[in-house]
Amino acid sequence: TQVLRKSLQRGALLSAGSFLVYEAHKLISGFAEVHASFKVEDVIEQADYLYGSGETEKLYRLLIQHKNSDDAELLWRLARSSRDLAQLGSTSAEAKKQLTYDSLEYAKKALEKNEANFAAHKWYGICLSDVGDYEGIKTKIGNAIIIKEHFQRAIELNPKDATTIHLIGIWCYSFAEMPWYQRKIAATLFATPPTSTFQEALRYFHMAEEADPNFYSKNLLFLGKTYLKLNNKKMALLWLSKAKEYPAQTEEDKQVQKEALELINS
Repeated sequence: TQVLRKSLQRGALLSAGSFLVYEAHKLISGFAEVHASFKVEDVIEQADYLYGSGETEKLYRLLIQHKNSDDAELLWRLARSSRDLAQLGSTSAEAKKQLTYDSLEYAKKALEKNEANFAAHKWYGICLSDVGDYEGIKTKIGNAIIIKEHFQRAIELNPKDATTIHLIGIWCYSFAEMPWYQRKIAATLFATPPTSTFQEALRYFHMAEEADPNFYSKNLLFLGKTYLKLNNKKMALLWLSKAKEYPAQTEEDKQVQKEALELINS
């Protein structure tokens, strides 16, 4: 129950009746289609149940039927679902690329429909960063300021969202460890290139943990990694051990466990 609760907090919370809604819908339609008479709220409840259950492919099949929706709540969930499907090891390289670009379009559309939706800003920033992996380091660095602005806007709209605070920590960590040749690229793109420090990254990772303790395996991992960068091995071991022991519910959790163990052993 604790793990399910934490998993759901990475997206929207599961309402009390969603399990019954989901089971009824499964029996009636077998996920073959979502009838037009269904309310948006019903689809969102089904989607949140599937997300909390780790049913990545079923969730995508449910939400892709609503890709032409005008509802920002459905669209940012579709962006997240497309990205999650792209991250699966069973997804081909070609499909992964297509899903990555699709996820950005859905997040962009969610923002167009409702600029005041914090999750739309969060997932737009995440998906824009992912697309940069296909467009080269110059584009990725060039988008960095835009990405951070969307994360900051998400926090303005929802100051207690731990995952967005964590993402700014990741942004800071990435710029703190940026190699010299990438710094030279950044210098050509910005009059004042974005910079950060490991101390700043650490502050955000701790803020995220304070907002929602033990909410995400990757936040625990990066607390450990950042303390390593700051040469504090005692604190690094503490957080890496927590990351290693975090109950694995997703492929990402399993990768976190593996990396944490490797860092502890080294």
